[in-house]
Amino acid sequence: MSTTQRYKTVLLFGAPGVGKGTQGKILGCIPGFFHLSTGDMFRALDKDSEMGRLFLSFSTKGELVPDDVTVELWRRYTAELVEKGAYSPEADLLLLDGIPRSETQAELMDEHIDVLRIIHLDCDDMDEMVARLRLRAEREKRADDTKEDVIRRRLSIYRAETQPVLAHYAADKRSAIDALGTPAEVQRRILDVLAPLQRDRFGNALD
Repeated sequence: MSTTQRYKTVLLFGAPGVGKGTQGKILGCIPGFFHLSTGDMFRALDKDSEMGRLFLSFSTKGELVPDDVTVELWRRYTAELVEKGAYSPEADLLLLDGIPRSETQAELMDEHIDVLRIIHLDCDDMDEMVARLRLRAEREKRADDTKEDVIRRRLSIYRAETQPVLAHYAADKRSAIDALGTPAEVQRRILDVLAPLQRDRFGNALD
């Protein structure tokens, strides 16, 4: 990718427990879409590599990775995926999950991505969100997420932090998707938005 070319990108937003990771993984199995989760990226870092050591220098101290470092780690990781042939910017629509998470990250990412659409998985039913997170906590043995007050605080913080990031992008690029329903129902709503976008930008990726 040249220095002037930016990755054609769709941003996936959604509160904890809304099903964003599940939907991203399903979409990533469809030819022409490439799902990249920053959570998966950090877990995949080789601890002995330059990037791995940089990440560990913050995480082992319990510190948040600074925005500029997070974006640089993402940039290098994505470039490696392209070099290895795992992701093809010419044929794949990049689905980003977990970045940007702040206004500063959004500004830094502008140099590297061309955001075509924002998929915002939304659920106004707070009780449903609490129930989902409790269920996930039981399955994944996450003790903190079994406490309702902790869950509600996490959801409130998410809404407060996410709104400024969403506002960084033009309103006509944002699509609010109802996150209630089965995974297949939610996936259909997302594809109603993304399938035409993929066709118009990339044509038939299998040709």
